[in-house]
Amino acid sequence: MAETKNDVKARRYYTIGEVAKLLDLEPHVLRFWEKEFRKQIRPLRLAGRRLYPPEQVEIFRRIKTLLYEEGYTIAGAKKKLAAKKDEPGLREVLLEIRKDLLAIYKLLDNNS
Repeated sequence: MAETKNDVKARRYYTIGEVAKLLDLEPHVLRFWEKEFRKQIRPLRLAGRRLYPPEQVEIFRRIKTLLYEEGYTIAGAKKKLAAKKDEPGLREVLLEIRKDLLAIYKLLDNNS
């Protein structure tokens, strides 16, 4: 089954060429973004090849959206990604809700 541009399978790593095809970009653009967004994008280098985990492919996708569709500058995209990083993630929010629900359950169970 072939991968589509919107579907990043659960592969461990992607080469720069594969990421370029998935996102319909040239590899030199990805290398430039890698330099500009060093805090977010750090490929594994193996035998001189860049290998990106799926999470970094999604960061590239987000950068592309910010720059090409939403009209951000490089500096603006950096700020946006940094601000997003500071927000609590969905997992953390859900864990906090779960903790609160368990506490409520214990209160109700003790009152029964």
